[in-house]
Amino acid sequence: MSDKSKKYGIMGGTFDPIHIGHLVIAEEVRNKFNLDKVIFIPSGQPPHKNLSNVTEPEHRYQMTLLATISNPYFEVSSIEMDRAGKTYTVDTIKKLNEVFNEEVDFYFITGADAILDLPTWKNVNELLTLCNFVAATRPGFGLEKMQKGIEKLEKKYNRSIYTLIVPALQISSTDIRNRINNNQSIKYLLPESVEHYIYKNNLYKSSENGGLF
Repeated sequence: MSDKSKKYGIMGGTFDPIHIGHLVIAEEVRNKFNLDKVIFIPSGQPPHKNLSNVTEPEHRYQMTLLATISNPYFEVSSIEMDRAGKTYTVDTIKKLNEVFNEEVDFYFITGADAILDLPTWKNVNELLTLCNFVAATRPGFGLEKMQKGIEKLEKKYNRSIYTLIVPALQISSTDIRNRINNNQSIKYLLPESVEHYIYKNNLYKSSENGGLF
C-alpha cells in the first residue's frame, strides 16, 4: 500500500471520556509513522460493549472534539455515530476507502490487549487487507506476551502488525468515571476543556450522588 499518496491514522474507541493517554498514543503513532493526520472516531454502537453503560454519542463526540481541537493534525469523525445498528471496524474502513477514493493508507491504532482479540473481529481477514494495524503498549500489559501474540497473528493471517511502545500513563476512562462518581479529582488526567464539559453536563455521577452514571 506504499504507493498511496496519504497516510492517515484511525483512532477508534468509545472515548468515554477521552483522556491524555489517548492523545499521547495518537501523537506518538503520528510521529513514528509520519502520518498526515489522525482521525478520531468515537464508536456508535460498539459490538463488545454494554450500551446501557455507554454515555450518549453526542457527549462523547463533543468531548473528543474539545480534546483534539488544539492539534492541527487531529480530526474527529462521526462516521460510526451516523450509522444505524452495531458498528464494526471493517465497515468503517470500507466507508473511509470510499470517501477518500482509496488514495489513503490507513493505520488503525489500538491497544495491545485489543489486538490479541483480533480473531473475534468481524471479517478480520478482509480487514487486514484494508488497513495497517498498530498495536500500542498499555501500562500493565506484558510486552513479551504482546509480542508472542502478535507473532501468532502475523503467521495466521500472513500480515504484518506494527508495534509501538508509548510513554506509560496509568490513566483509563474507567478510573476517571469512578473518580468523578466518588467526588475525586480528575485534573490533569484529561484536557481541561473536557473536564469542564463533564462537570457542566453532570456526566458520570450515579443517581445517589446527584446525577446519572
